[in-house]
Amino acid sequence: MLLAIDIGNTLTKFGVFENDTLQNRTAVQTVRRQSADEIYRPEIENTHAVIISSVVPELNKAYRKFSQKHYHLEPLFVDSSFDFNLKIKYNPPDKLGVDRLTAAFAAVEKYGAPCIVADFGTATTIDAVNSKREFLGGIIAPGMQTMSEALFLKTPQLPKIEIKKPASVIGNSTEKAIESGIYFGYIGLVDGVIERMIDELGEKAKVVATGGFAKLIAESSVKIDVVDDNLLLEGLRLVYEKRFR
Repeated sequence: MLLAIDIGNTLTKFGVFENDTLQNRTAVQTVRRQSADEIYRPEIENTHAVIISSVVPELNKAYRKFSQKHYHLEPLFVDSSFDFNLKIKYNPPDKLGVDRLTAAFAAVEKYGAPCIVADFGTATTIDAVNSKREFLGGIIAPGMQTMSEALFLKTPQLPKIEIKKPASVIGNSTEKAIESGIYFGYIGLVDGVIERMIDELGEKAKVVATGGFAKLIAESSVKIDVVDDNLLLEGLRLVYEKRFR
């Protein structure tokens, strides 16, 4: 079994693969101060390898120890030096988040190039890969929840709201107006950015969405073609296979 771990700013996802099949998937809140014993997942056994994508460097030491202590394995931390079979045009390449690169690699392997990958989490990233398999870069924007929390913190008279799809774009109360502004405003951001990216690419690209808000956004987006909840975990599996096959 291969244990793939995606350490994100808000959630950490554990995926257990048997060959190319995802057998088990668990998501937990990312806690920045954790010991190896606190990380341990007793339901995950018979692991022969551990591969990790992390955007929270302060947790890397604990996850390394977790793998060594509980599985007697040295984990493989993915970074931009890996061979993703993509030509990276990002400058400098080592400043490109490994989650963005792994997701783009997975999208190209699964859906082909050109493609656009939208990852909706604490931050939203939308990245483009052209038909030459060149990773061109993209945009980074506040995630939908981050945007909502910023509005609440910076405007004392406005309430905190739940992120959901409103029944109408015209909100008839302060709460509903905020819900609509966050949700439909975000749909406008996403579709507008993707449309401009496609124009710049000059070729029709498959648009793949992933991350915690992907399904919610895809409900109203006219640009998203497919939602893939496990894109990054699948990318880690593909990276491991490419490195060791």
